[in-house]
Amino acid sequence: MKALISGYYGFNNIGDESILTAVVENLRARLPDIEITVLSQNPAATAEKHQVGAADRRSAGAIIRAVRRCDLLISGGGSLLQDATSRKSILYYLAVIWLAFLFRKKVFIYSQGIGPISSGLNRSLTAWTLRRTAGIVVRDEKSGELLAEIGVPPENVVVTADPVLRIKPADPATGREILAREGFFRQAGRPLVGFAIREKKIQSEFVDELCLSIQRLRTEFDAQILLIPFYYSEDLPVLEEIEKRLAGTVLAIKHKYLTDEMLSLIGNVDVLVGVRLHALIYAAVMDVPMIAVSYDPKINSFMHSLGLKAMSAVYDFKSDYFIEEFEKTMRDTHKVQAKVRKNIAALIKKLDTNEEMIKEIMSPSVHKGGADEENA
Repeated sequence: MKALISGYYGFNNIGDESILTAVVENLRARLPDIEITVLSQNPAATAEKHQVGAADRRSAGAIIRAVRRCDLLISGGGSLLQDATSRKSILYYLAVIWLAFLFRKKVFIYSQGIGPISSGLNRSLTAWTLRRTAGIVVRDEKSGELLAEIGVPPENVVVTADPVLRIKPADPATGREILAREGFFRQAGRPLVGFAIREKKIQSEFVDELCLSIQRLRTEFDAQILLIPFYYSEDLPVLEEIEKRLAGTVLAIKHKYLTDEMLSLIGNVDVLVGVRLHALIYAAVMDVPMIAVSYDPKINSFMHSLGLKAMSAVYDFKSDYFIEEFEKTMRDTHKVQAKVRKNIAALIKKLDTNEEMIKEIMSPSVHKGGADEENA
């Protein structure tokens, strides 16, 4: 079976690259004869890193050739069908699906987070498109509710979880080596707090409150502070601004790291403060207590799936509330870890649904699809 994966890949966003790692590993584990191609911003890097075929997602010709060659288009994971960050990106991902329809290929929606979708036209186009796919799996209940709201029959939608939850925990020793290379050394008896921040404005009230919160962590809890960029090109400028303001008291990670390396880094912190969804997922995988700050409903949905809540939204983040939440997290660490472990185990079991549905969808038609392609 030839599968083509469409998503936000090849942009050096550690979260999306982690999704691709998980999706490829899971497909290969459960569909051993599968041949995978990925639409990527950087096809050479994607092909080398994931040992897959890759096509340029910016080239219409490359996309058409890749779609014609595949038996199944897998759209996902990640938050592809939303128009909050861009009005154009949702049309791009829908257009790839429409192209698959044109060539009579089956389409599967793989553990996606759907929405927000504000435009009436985009809502109508999304509903029309997804009603014609062979299978729909979303990663949280809110996504399923949105699809029902815009006109996708609920019985066509299965709710599972984010595929990154199935990534294997990493050895923290690698993270310790990375920290040493970055010039950071743990001091016995001092809590280490990691921050994975999403903020595009260097000058903002959120950054001001973060700096105040970090200062209080140092003075009131004698904490060490580590700033971790998950989307390197977007996050690093803000982290360097925080490092500059708090000169000599915090360290921002300055280099890019792969999935296992970043997991290992997260495994070395005592508490992870996350605005990035996949930083929070990494903390869950590595059994690290977390404090979530929400910029998007997907953060709230993920925390809800763990039986927890986000502390606040970015726009109403205050240092007083944060310090209260930090004290509570440190006090209830073992209780929180036990709750997260229990809920993650249940979520991981649900994730097998993706591959089971793909097997069912493709089993009667793989041979026919291959014959059709040879005659095309």
